Amino acid sequence: MDPQSPVSRPERWLDRRLGRQGIRPRDAAYLIGAFWAIAVVLFGVIERLIDPTTFHSVWLGMWWAIETVTTVGYGDVVPKQTAGKVIAGFLMLGGLSLLSVVTAAITSGFVSRAEDRRRATGEDPVMQRLDQLTAQLDAVRTELELRRAAGTPPDAAPASSGGALNAPTEDPDRA
Repeated sequence: MDPQSPVSRPERWLDRRLGRQGIRPRDAAYLIGAFWAIAVVLFGVIERLIDPTTFHSVWLGMWWAIETVTTVGYGDVVPKQTAGKVIAGFLMLGGLSLLSVVTAAITSGFVSRAEDRRRATGEDPVMQRLDQLTAQLDAVRTELELRRAAGTPPDAAPASSGGALNAPTEDPDRA
């Protein structure tokens, strides 16, 4: 096995998935949700160990971590130790990031669905403009090939021929 390749099965799956299509917002939301679920348990236990007089049980520590991560903050339990307040700050910032990623995932789903619907009906203005530019480019190519076949240099034809290559490059009113 290559020493640089991922060892475990989940790592190989993650490597293939990210290499193929990147991380989707929904997957990012799952990842962040799982991370914060573990963090709530971990910080609930740590808070109980740091401040046992305020947090009488691990469950109370986890309750406090949940209300802090979700930015509810009832105020029924508040850490009194400095280390507990530092943990609270980390949980508050993490809670904001959790909410923003979940909101972004939901919004991304709506935007993606609207774009797919627009593309299916042919109402996408970007695609319409690309189609117009493609048609113009094809016309220029065709005219250039005709001139090459006739042995005429691209700029030798009279401007009155109306070809795409003879279109004015400046505003005619300024001449």
